[in-house]
Amino acid sequence: MSQNVSSRISGFYKRCVEDRLRAIQALGLLDEDALAHLASGGGLPTAVADRMCENVIATHALPLGLALNFRVNQRDVLVPMAVEEPSVIAAASNAARMVRLSGGFSGEADPPIMTAQVQLDDVPDTEAAAGRLEAARASLLAAGDAAIPRMVARGGGCRDLEVRVLSAELGVLVVHLYVEVGDAMGANLVDTVAEAVAPLVQRIAGGTIGLRILSNLSVRRRVRVTATVGDDALGGADVASGIARASRFAELDPYRATTHNKGFMNGLDAAAVALGQDFRAIEAGAHAYASLSGRYRPLSTWERVPGGLVGRAELPLAVGTVGGSTEVHAGVRAALQLVGAKSARELAVVLASVGLASNLAALRALASEGIQRGHMRLHERKRALAVTGTGSDEATAPPSGEGKRFAPERAEASRAVQQAEGGT
Repeated sequence: MSQNVSSRISGFYKRCVEDRLRAIQALGLLDEDALAHLASGGGLPTAVADRMCENVIATHALPLGLALNFRVNQRDVLVPMAVEEPSVIAAASNAARMVRLSGGFSGEADPPIMTAQVQLDDVPDTEAAAGRLEAARASLLAAGDAAIPRMVARGGGCRDLEVRVLSAELGVLVVHLYVEVGDAMGANLVDTVAEAVAPLVQRIAGGTIGLRILSNLSVRRRVRVTATVGDDALGGADVASGIARASRFAELDPYRATTHNKGFMNGLDAAAVALGQDFRAIEAGAHAYASLSGRYRPLSTWERVPGGLVGRAELPLAVGTVGGSTEVHAGVRAALQLVGAKSARELAVVLASVGLASNLAALRALASEGIQRGHMRLHERKRALAVTGTGSDEATAPPSGEGKRFAPERAEASRAVQQAEGGT
Protein backbone atom coordinates (compact mmCIF):
# COMPACT_ATOMS: atom_id res chain seq x y z
CA MET A 1 0.00 0.00 0.00
CA SER A 2 1.22 3.48 -0.78
CA GLN A 3 2.71 5.32 2.17
CA ASN A 4 0.02 8.01 1.88
CA VAL A 5 -2.85 5.49 2.17
CA SER A 6 -4.06 4.54 5.63
CA SER A 7 -5.52 1.23 6.77
CA ARG A 8 -7.68 3.25 9.16
CA ILE A 9 -11.04 3.68 7.40
CA SER A 10 -13.50 5.38 9.71
CA GLY A 11 -16.95 3.87 9.88
CA PHE A 12 -16.17 1.12 7.38
CA TYR A 13 -18.48 -1.32 9.16
CA LYS A 14 -21.41 1.12 8.85
CA ARG A 15 -21.35 1.18 5.07
CA CYS A 16 -23.16 -1.14 2.72
CA VAL A 17 -21.08 -3.55 0.64
CA GLU A 18 -21.24 -1.31 -2.44
CA ASP A 19 -19.99 1.71 -0.48
CA ARG A 20 -17.16 -0.34 1.04
CA LEU A 21 -16.05 -1.34 -2.45
CA ARG A 22 -16.17 2.29 -3.56
CA ALA A 23 -14.00 3.24 -0.60
CA ILE A 24 -11.46 0.57 -1.56
CA GLN A 25 -11.60 1.64 -5.21
CA ALA A 26 -10.74 5.19 -4.17
CA LEU A 27 -7.49 3.95 -2.62
CA GLY A 28 -6.22 2.90 -6.05
CA LEU A 29 -5.06 -0.54 -4.96
CA LEU A 30 -7.05 -2.64 -7.41
CA ASP A 31 -6.96 -2.91 -11.18
CA GLU A 32 -10.16 -2.97 -13.23
CA ASP A 33 -10.35 -6.76 -13.41
CA ALA A 34 -10.04 -7.10 -9.63
CA LEU A 35 -12.68 -4.44 -9.03
CA ALA A 36 -15.05 -6.09 -11.47
CA HIS A 37 -14.53 -9.46 -9.80
CA LEU A 38 -15.29 -8.11 -6.33
CA ALA A 39 -18.23 -6.03 -7.55
CA SER A 40 -19.77 -9.14 -9.09
CA GLY A 41 -19.79 -10.83 -5.67
CA GLY A 42 -16.43 -12.53 -5.98
CA GLY A 43 -17.74 -15.88 -7.15
CA LEU A 44 -15.52 -18.45 -8.84
CA PRO A 45 -16.86 -19.59 -12.22
CA THR A 46 -17.53 -23.31 -12.20
CA ALA A 47 -15.49 -23.68 -15.40
CA VAL A 48 -12.45 -22.37 -13.51
CA ALA A 49 -13.27 -24.46 -10.46
CA ASP A 50 -13.47 -27.56 -12.65
CA ARG A 51 -9.85 -27.01 -13.67
CA MET A 52 -8.70 -26.42 -10.10
CA CYS A 53 -9.87 -29.71 -8.57
CA GLU A 54 -11.75 -32.92 -9.32
CA ASN A 55 -15.40 -33.94 -9.50
CA VAL A 56 -16.62 -30.34 -9.31
CA ILE A 57 -20.38 -29.85 -8.96
CA ALA A 58 -20.44 -26.22 -7.74
CA THR A 59 -18.42 -23.69 -5.75
CA HIS A 60 -18.63 -23.14 -2.00
CA ALA A 61 -18.25 -19.53 -0.90
CA LEU A 62 -16.88 -17.93 2.26
CA PRO A 63 -17.40 -14.32 3.29
CA LEU A 64 -14.47 -12.10 2.24
CA GLY A 65 -13.81 -9.18 4.54
CA LEU A 66 -11.05 -6.70 5.29
CA ALA A 67 -9.12 -6.39 8.53
CA LEU A 68 -8.30 -2.74 9.13
CA ASN A 69 -5.77 -0.75 11.16
CA PHE A 70 -2.73 -2.91 10.39
CA ARG A 71 0.66 -1.24 10.17
CA VAL A 72 3.48 -3.69 9.41
CA ASN A 73 7.12 -2.63 9.11
CA GLN A 74 6.03 1.01 8.80
CA ARG A 75 3.58 0.27 5.98
CA ASP A 76 -0.19 0.40 6.27
CA VAL A 77 -1.81 -2.83 5.12
CA LEU A 78 -5.38 -3.84 4.34
CA VAL A 79 -5.69 -7.54 5.09
CA PRO A 80 -8.27 -9.60 3.17
CA MET A 81 -9.66 -12.47 5.23
CA ALA A 82 -11.98 -15.28 4.14
CA VAL A 83 -13.73 -16.82 7.13
CA GLU A 84 -17.16 -17.98 8.23
CA GLU A 85 -16.64 -17.34 11.94
CA PRO A 86 -18.05 -14.14 13.45
CA SER A 87 -15.60 -11.94 15.37
CA VAL A 88 -12.36 -13.06 13.69
CA ILE A 89 -12.02 -10.00 11.44
CA ALA A 90 -13.36 -7.58 14.03
CA ALA A 91 -11.03 -8.96 16.70
CA ALA A 92 -7.95 -8.74 14.48
CA SER A 93 -8.86 -5.17 13.48
CA ASN A 94 -9.34 -4.18 17.10
CA ALA A 95 -6.01 -5.63 18.20
CA ALA A 96 -4.25 -4.02 15.22
CA ARG A 97 -5.66 -0.66 16.29
CA MET A 98 -4.20 -1.13 19.78
CA VAL A 99 -0.79 -2.15 18.45
CA ARG A 100 -0.87 0.71 15.93
CA LEU A 101 -0.79 3.22 18.80
CA SER A 102 2.69 1.90 19.65
CA GLY A 103 3.96 1.91 16.06
CA GLY A 104 2.51 -1.28 14.64
CA PHE A 105 3.99 -4.70 13.99
CA SER A 106 7.57 -5.35 12.96
CA GLY A 107 9.03 -8.51 11.56
CA GLU A 108 11.41 -10.35 9.31
CA ALA A 109 11.27 -13.53 7.26
CA ASP A 110 14.08 -15.90 6.36
CA PRO A 111 15.01 -16.45 2.72
CA PRO A 112 12.43 -18.73 1.06
CA ILE A 113 14.24 -22.03 1.53
CA MET A 114 12.20 -25.23 1.42
CA THR A 115 13.21 -28.77 2.36
CA ALA A 116 13.28 -31.69 -0.08
CA GLN A 117 13.49 -35.13 1.51
CA VAL A 118 14.89 -38.32 -0.03
CA GLN A 119 14.34 -41.41 2.13
CA LEU A 120 16.45 -44.57 1.91
CA ASP A 121 15.67 -47.89 3.60
CA ASP A 122 17.86 -50.97 4.08
CA VAL A 123 21.14 -49.04 3.88
CA PRO A 124 23.86 -51.54 4.90
CA ASP A 125 26.02 -49.14 6.94
CA THR A 126 24.19 -45.88 7.59
CA GLU A 127 27.09 -44.02 9.18
CA ALA A 128 29.46 -44.82 6.32
CA ALA A 129 26.74 -44.01 3.79
CA ALA A 130 26.09 -40.67 5.46
CA GLY A 131 29.78 -39.86 5.16
CA ARG A 132 29.81 -40.65 1.45
CA LEU A 133 26.73 -38.51 0.88
CA GLU A 134 28.28 -35.57 2.73
CA ALA A 135 31.41 -35.94 0.60
CA ALA A 136 29.25 -35.84 -2.54
CA ARG A 137 27.48 -32.64 -1.46
CA ALA A 138 28.53 -30.58 -4.50
CA SER A 139 27.44 -33.26 -6.97
CA LEU A 140 24.08 -33.71 -5.28
CA LEU A 141 23.36 -29.98 -5.19
CA ALA A 142 24.33 -29.68 -8.84
CA ALA A 143 21.97 -32.53 -9.73
CA GLY A 144 19.19 -30.77 -7.91
CA ASP A 145 19.86 -27.49 -9.70
CA ALA A 146 19.83 -29.28 -13.06
CA ALA A 147 16.24 -30.34 -12.40
CA ILE A 148 15.00 -26.74 -11.89
CA PRO A 149 16.91 -24.61 -14.43
CA ARG A 150 14.32 -21.81 -14.58
CA MET A 151 14.42 -21.29 -10.83
CA VAL A 152 18.20 -21.28 -10.93
CA ALA A 153 18.07 -18.65 -13.70
CA ARG A 154 15.88 -16.49 -11.43
CA GLY A 155 18.43 -16.67 -8.63
CA GLY A 156 17.12 -19.65 -6.70
CA GLY A 157 18.27 -23.23 -6.47
CA CYS A 158 19.80 -25.76 -4.10
CA ARG A 159 21.67 -24.17 -1.21
CA ASP A 160 22.60 -26.88 1.28
CA LEU A 161 22.44 -30.58 2.10
CA GLU A 162 21.97 -32.48 5.34
CA VAL A 163 22.03 -36.22 6.04
CA ARG A 164 20.07 -37.64 8.96
CA VAL A 165 20.33 -41.22 10.18
CA LEU A 166 16.89 -42.12 11.49
CA SER A 167 17.65 -45.71 12.47
CA ALA A 168 21.02 -47.40 12.13
CA GLU A 169 19.43 -50.69 13.16
CA LEU A 170 16.83 -50.55 10.38
CA GLY A 171 19.16 -48.90 7.89
CA VAL A 172 16.97 -45.80 7.45
CA LEU A 173 18.41 -42.44 6.54
CA VAL A 174 17.08 -39.32 4.89
CA VAL A 175 18.79 -36.66 2.81
CA HIS A 176 17.55 -33.08 3.06
CA LEU A 177 18.22 -30.71 0.20
CA TYR A 178 17.49 -27.09 1.02
CA VAL A 179 16.14 -25.24 -2.00
CA GLU A 180 15.61 -21.49 -2.40
CA VAL A 181 12.33 -21.06 -4.27
CA GLY A 182 11.95 -17.30 -4.76
CA ASP A 183 8.44 -15.91 -4.37
CA ALA A 184 6.73 -19.28 -4.83
CA MET A 185 5.48 -21.49 -2.04
CA GLY A 186 7.74 -24.03 -3.69
CA ALA A 187 6.16 -27.44 -3.12
CA ASN A 188 6.29 -28.55 -6.75
CA LEU A 189 9.86 -27.30 -7.14
CA VAL A 190 11.23 -29.22 -4.19
CA ASP A 191 9.31 -32.34 -5.15
CA THR A 192 11.01 -32.11 -8.55
CA VAL A 193 14.40 -31.81 -6.87
CA ALA A 194 13.75 -34.78 -4.58
CA GLU A 195 12.72 -37.06 -7.43
CA ALA A 196 15.63 -35.99 -9.63
CA VAL A 197 18.31 -36.48 -6.97
CA ALA A 198 17.02 -39.76 -5.50
CA PRO A 199 18.76 -42.13 -7.98
CA LEU A 200 22.15 -40.49 -7.34
CA VAL A 201 21.56 -40.65 -3.58
CA GLN A 202 20.85 -44.36 -3.89
CA ARG A 203 23.95 -45.03 -6.00
CA ILE A 204 26.12 -43.35 -3.38
CA ALA A 205 24.49 -44.78 -0.24
CA GLY A 206 22.93 -48.05 -1.35
CA GLY A 207 19.65 -49.26 0.05
CA THR A 208 16.13 -48.84 -1.31
CA ILE A 209 14.61 -45.54 -2.39
CA GLY A 210 11.63 -44.58 -0.28
CA LEU A 211 9.74 -41.29 -0.35
CA ARG A 212 10.88 -38.29 -2.39
CA ILE A 213 8.90 -35.24 -1.35
CA LEU A 214 9.01 -31.90 0.43
CA SER A 215 8.67 -31.45 4.17
CA ASN A 216 6.10 -28.91 5.35
CA LEU A 217 8.22 -28.36 8.43
CA SER A 218 10.23 -25.64 6.70
CA VAL A 219 12.51 -24.75 9.60
CA ARG A 220 14.82 -22.69 7.37
CA ARG A 221 11.88 -20.56 6.20
CA ARG A 222 10.73 -19.02 9.45
CA VAL A 223 9.10 -15.67 10.15
CA ARG A 224 9.41 -13.62 13.33
CA VAL A 225 7.15 -10.73 14.35
CA THR A 226 6.95 -8.49 17.39
CA ALA A 227 4.46 -5.95 18.68
CA THR A 228 4.21 -3.61 21.65
CA VAL A 229 0.92 -2.48 23.15
CA GLY A 230 0.35 -0.08 26.01
CA ASP A 231 -1.66 -0.61 29.18
CA ASP A 232 -4.05 2.21 28.27
CA ALA A 233 -4.86 0.70 24.88
CA LEU A 234 -5.61 -2.64 26.51
CA GLY A 235 -7.90 -1.22 29.16
CA GLY A 236 -5.49 -0.95 32.07
CA ALA A 237 -2.58 -2.58 33.83
CA ASP A 238 -4.74 -5.34 35.27
CA VAL A 239 -5.78 -6.49 31.79
CA ALA A 240 -2.17 -6.37 30.59
CA SER A 241 -1.03 -8.47 33.54
CA GLY A 242 -3.84 -10.93 32.87
CA ILE A 243 -2.69 -11.33 29.27
CA ALA A 244 0.87 -12.00 30.42
CA ARG A 245 -0.38 -14.62 32.90
CA ALA A 246 -2.47 -16.27 30.20
CA SER A 247 0.58 -16.39 27.93
CA ARG A 248 2.64 -18.00 30.69
CA PHE A 249 -0.14 -20.55 31.18
CA ALA A 250 0.26 -21.56 27.51
CA GLU A 251 4.01 -21.96 27.99
CA LEU A 252 3.44 -24.30 30.91
CA ASP A 253 0.50 -26.39 29.68
CA PRO A 254 0.13 -28.08 26.26
CA TYR A 255 -3.64 -28.25 26.68
CA ARG A 256 -3.78 -24.46 26.94
CA ALA A 257 -1.07 -24.02 24.28
CA THR A 258 -3.26 -25.85 21.76
CA THR A 259 -6.11 -23.37 22.16
CA HIS A 260 -3.67 -20.47 22.39
CA ASN A 261 -2.25 -21.48 19.02
CA LYS A 262 -5.71 -21.99 17.58
CA GLY A 263 -6.42 -18.35 18.41
CA PHE A 264 -3.21 -17.35 16.64
CA MET A 265 -4.11 -19.40 13.56
CA ASN A 266 -7.67 -18.02 13.47
CA GLY A 267 -6.40 -14.84 11.88
CA LEU A 268 -3.48 -16.27 9.94
CA ASP A 269 -5.59 -19.00 8.30
CA ALA A 270 -8.38 -16.61 7.31
CA ALA A 271 -5.90 -14.33 5.58
CA ALA A 272 -4.09 -17.30 4.02
CA VAL A 273 -7.34 -18.62 2.53
CA ALA A 274 -8.20 -15.20 1.07
CA LEU A 275 -4.71 -14.94 -0.40
CA GLY A 276 -4.75 -18.40 -1.99
CA GLN A 277 -2.13 -19.95 0.27
CA ASP A 278 -1.88 -23.61 1.27
CA PHE A 279 -3.34 -23.16 4.75
CA ARG A 280 -3.19 -26.92 5.39
CA ALA A 281 0.58 -26.92 4.93
CA ILE A 282 0.84 -23.79 7.06
CA GLU A 283 -1.14 -25.43 9.87
CA ALA A 284 0.86 -28.65 9.72
CA GLY A 285 4.19 -26.82 9.79
CA ALA A 286 3.13 -24.49 12.59
CA HIS A 287 1.97 -27.27 14.91
CA ALA A 288 4.98 -29.46 14.16
CA TYR A 289 7.25 -26.51 14.95
CA ALA A 290 5.38 -25.95 18.20
CA SER A 291 6.31 -29.54 19.14
CA LEU A 292 9.97 -29.59 18.05
CA SER A 293 11.31 -29.31 21.59
CA GLY A 294 9.50 -32.53 22.49
CA ARG A 295 6.72 -30.62 24.20
CA TYR A 296 3.92 -28.68 22.51
CA ARG A 297 4.58 -24.95 22.97
CA PRO A 298 2.85 -21.67 22.08
CA LEU A 299 3.77 -20.05 18.78
CA SER A 300 3.46 -16.61 20.37
CA THR A 301 4.17 -15.15 23.81
CA TRP A 302 3.32 -11.92 25.61
CA GLU A 303 5.36 -10.55 28.47
CA ARG A 304 5.09 -7.56 30.75
CA VAL A 305 7.28 -4.52 30.08
CA PRO A 306 7.01 -1.10 31.74
CA GLY A 307 3.73 0.43 30.67
CA GLY A 308 2.47 -2.44 28.56
CA LEU A 309 3.22 -5.72 26.83
CA VAL A 310 5.55 -6.99 24.15
CA GLY A 311 4.40 -9.88 21.98
CA ARG A 312 6.58 -12.16 19.92
CA ALA A 313 5.82 -14.94 17.46
CA GLU A 314 7.97 -17.28 15.42
CA LEU A 315 6.95 -20.09 13.09
CA PRO A 316 7.77 -21.67 9.72
CA LEU A 317 5.66 -19.98 7.06
CA ALA A 318 5.87 -21.03 3.42
CA VAL A 319 3.75 -18.69 1.30
CA GLY A 320 3.89 -17.45 -2.26
CA THR A 321 2.96 -14.43 -4.34
CA VAL A 322 3.32 -16.36 -7.61
CA GLY A 323 2.13 -19.76 -8.78
CA GLY A 324 -0.75 -21.84 -7.51
CA SER A 325 -4.11 -20.12 -7.19
CA THR A 326 -2.58 -16.71 -7.91
CA GLU A 327 -2.59 -17.59 -11.61
CA VAL A 328 -6.18 -18.85 -11.96
CA HIS A 329 -8.33 -17.36 -9.19
CA ALA A 330 -9.43 -13.75 -9.76
CA GLY A 331 -10.32 -13.36 -6.09
CA VAL A 332 -6.83 -14.37 -5.00
CA ARG A 333 -5.31 -11.87 -7.43
CA ALA A 334 -7.56 -9.14 -6.01
CA ALA A 335 -6.59 -10.10 -2.45
CA LEU A 336 -2.89 -9.92 -3.30
CA GLN A 337 -3.40 -6.46 -4.80
CA LEU A 338 -5.14 -5.33 -1.63
CA VAL A 339 -2.39 -6.52 0.70
CA GLY A 340 0.29 -5.08 -1.60
CA ALA A 341 3.13 -7.41 -0.60
CA LYS A 342 6.00 -7.20 -3.06
CA SER A 343 7.52 -10.58 -2.14
CA ALA A 344 6.73 -13.84 -0.42
CA ARG A 345 8.87 -12.77 2.52
CA GLU A 346 6.89 -9.57 2.96
CA LEU A 347 3.63 -11.53 2.74
CA ALA A 348 4.84 -13.93 5.44
CA VAL A 349 5.46 -11.03 7.84
CA VAL A 350 1.96 -9.67 7.20
CA LEU A 351 0.34 -13.05 7.81
CA ALA A 352 2.27 -13.64 11.02
CA SER A 353 1.28 -10.16 12.20
CA VAL A 354 -2.38 -11.04 11.65
CA GLY A 355 -1.85 -14.17 13.73
CA LEU A 356 -0.28 -12.18 16.55
CA ALA A 357 -3.13 -9.66 16.43
CA SER A 358 -5.72 -12.43 16.64
CA ASN A 359 -3.85 -13.97 19.56
CA LEU A 360 -3.78 -10.64 21.39
CA ALA A 361 -7.50 -10.11 20.85
CA ALA A 362 -8.33 -13.54 22.25
CA LEU A 363 -6.09 -13.15 25.29
CA ARG A 364 -7.45 -9.68 26.03
CA ALA A 365 -11.00 -11.01 25.96
CA LEU A 366 -10.05 -13.90 28.24
CA ALA A 367 -8.25 -11.58 30.65
CA SER A 368 -11.16 -9.16 30.88
CA GLU A 369 -14.80 -9.92 30.06
CA GLY A 370 -14.29 -13.50 28.90
CA ILE A 371 -14.29 -14.87 25.39
CA GLN A 372 -18.01 -15.52 25.03
CA ARG A 373 -19.52 -12.08 25.46
CA GLY A 374 -17.95 -10.40 22.45
CA HIS A 375 -17.92 -13.57 20.38
CA MET A 376 -21.60 -14.25 20.92
CA ARG A 377 -22.58 -10.64 20.22
CA LEU A 378 -21.27 -11.05 16.72
CA HIS A 379 -22.53 -14.62 16.47
CA GLU A 380 -26.08 -13.30 16.87
CA ARG A 381 -25.90 -11.74 13.41
CA LYS A 382 -25.32 -15.17 11.93
CA ARG A 383 -28.05 -16.69 14.05
CA ALA A 384 -30.44 -13.95 12.94
CA LEU A 385 -29.71 -14.91 9.35
CA ALA A 386 -30.83 -18.44 10.05
CA VAL A 387 -34.01 -17.17 11.67
CA THR A 388 -35.04 -14.50 9.15
CA GLY A 389 -33.43 -15.88 6.02
CA THR A 390 -31.91 -12.47 5.23
CA GLY A 391 -29.69 -11.44 8.12
CA SER A 392 -31.00 -7.91 7.78
CA ASP A 393 -31.93 -5.82 10.79
CA GLU A 394 -34.85 -4.64 8.65
CA ALA A 395 -36.08 -8.17 7.99
CA THR A 396 -39.61 -9.19 8.77
CA ALA A 397 -39.80 -10.66 12.26
CA PRO A 398 -40.30 -14.43 12.26
CA PRO A 399 -43.10 -16.08 14.17
CA SER A 400 -43.16 -16.10 17.98
CA GLY A 401 -41.33 -12.79 18.24
CA GLU A 402 -37.92 -14.25 17.40
CA GLY A 403 -36.91 -11.12 15.50
CA LYS A 404 -37.68 -8.94 18.52
CA ARG A 405 -35.74 -11.28 20.73
CA PHE A 406 -32.67 -10.97 18.52
CA ALA A 407 -32.91 -7.20 17.97
CA PRO A 408 -31.00 -6.19 21.14
CA GLU A 409 -28.26 -8.71 20.36
CA ARG A 410 -27.93 -7.41 16.81
CA ALA A 411 -27.58 -3.89 18.18
CA GLU A 412 -24.88 -5.17 20.53
CA ALA A 413 -23.16 -6.86 17.59
CA SER A 414 -23.13 -3.57 15.70
CA ARG A 415 -21.56 -1.83 18.66
CA ALA A 416 -18.97 -4.60 18.96
CA VAL A 417 -17.95 -4.18 15.33
CA GLN A 418 -17.76 -0.41 15.84
CA GLN A 419 -15.44 -0.90 18.79
CA ALA A 420 -13.32 -3.42 16.88
CA GLU A 421 -12.82 -1.11 13.91
CA GLY A 422 -12.11 1.88 16.11
CA GLY A 423 -15.13 3.79 14.87
CA THR A 424 -16.81 6.60 16.70
